[in-house]
Amino acid sequence: MGTQLWILLVLCEAVWTQTLRRPPFTCGGNLTGESGLVGSQGYPGVYPPNTRCVWRLTVPEGRLVVLSFRFMDLESDSLCRYDYVDVYSGHAHRLGRFCGTSLPGPLVATGNKMTVKMVSDANTAGSGFFAVYSAAHPHQRGEQYCGGRLEKPSGSFYTPNWPEKDYPAGVTCSWHILAPKHQIIEVRFEKFDVERDNYCRYDHVSIFNGPEINDARKIGKFCGDSPPAPVLSEGNQLLVQFLSDLSLTADGFIAHYTFRPKKYLPPTLPSITTTPPATTRPIPLKYSASLCQQKCTKRGSLQTNYCSSNFVLTGSVISGVVRGGSLLATVSILSLYKEGDVAIQQAGKTMSIKITILCRKCPLVRRGLSYLFMGQADENGRGTIGPQHLVMAFKSRNQKDLSFLKNQRC
Repeated sequence: MGTQLWILLVLCEAVWTQTLRRPPFTCGGNLTGESGLVGSQGYPGVYPPNTRCVWRLTVPEGRLVVLSFRFMDLESDSLCRYDYVDVYSGHAHRLGRFCGTSLPGPLVATGNKMTVKMVSDANTAGSGFFAVYSAAHPHQRGEQYCGGRLEKPSGSFYTPNWPEKDYPAGVTCSWHILAPKHQIIEVRFEKFDVERDNYCRYDHVSIFNGPEINDARKIGKFCGDSPPAPVLSEGNQLLVQFLSDLSLTADGFIAHYTFRPKKYLPPTLPSITTTPPATTRPIPLKYSASLCQQKCTKRGSLQTNYCSSNFVLTGSVISGVVRGGSLLATVSILSLYKEGDVAIQQAGKTMSIKITILCRKCPLVRRGLSYLFMGQADENGRGTIGPQHLVMAFKSRNQKDLSFLKNQRC
């Protein structure tokens, strides 16, 4: 353990020294060698808008590229649709898409090449990202390395440290399972224990048809302590991704995969998801000029609005971006009374939410002030607020009423 700590200290000192001496980061480039640094254009200054930068990382033949993020500050969005960093094993197999301020765990390519792409839109910006890449031996084991390419007819894969102790915090593992053409892949989880959350927002396992992360081809997202039902691929490729955040950990999982003929059907194949079943909720309105011509007045009581709303929270507006006639606000949550289907982001102890205010002047909110928000969640989990929803300046006396409503049936 002492040797590992000494190596870590030497590496940190080398990285710090190299950071002090390095030239400014530019937009993209080809980076080669045993190790090096990669960062957004102008880091640690604010990255520019409307950019697309691509870095191609290459380490010596016979080694694997390992990328470890040290800093991340990009526009936050639950689906990373605006500013984001994509990381690929080679040039096509995407290991993940990242934004916000949470650091992903170490990413390991299946070969000696990796591609990092950063895209920014015209609006919100931050300080970007800074990462270290290095060369690893293909079969190095331990807390830091996991994932890889699986091509044998059957095999197993499991979380780091299994079964001796809990998986570590801050890890991202991607297993790319590749079967011969005209075959499919079956995955069965033998043991499964991943931090529980109703929406699997923190630690989770995601499985995708095909070789990359693609929400349109996601088979399921899993967490908790119940093994998911067996998974069958549509084609000859699957991507299994495990992610742990920087807080709680658990035992982890062990899974087994087998190649099957295309016509293979198990006796029963239950619905595969550990996320809650869809609930019926009002479909949020979309921006229209006629909608925003309505008179901006409060309607109904606190209780009737509470019951008709999908989410209820108090929070401070930390940023706002105008998009057409709407306002996209980032809200730091003070208290959460009704979560509904809204996607909540967490960095350390701070929770935040993205809210689209359809008519940016109704209700009118200002950065730095705190409000009570009651609204609906759209299909992507983003909060949506129209003129008919209740938003009001937050007052401490509201807390008692809201706490009472939280414990009552609507």
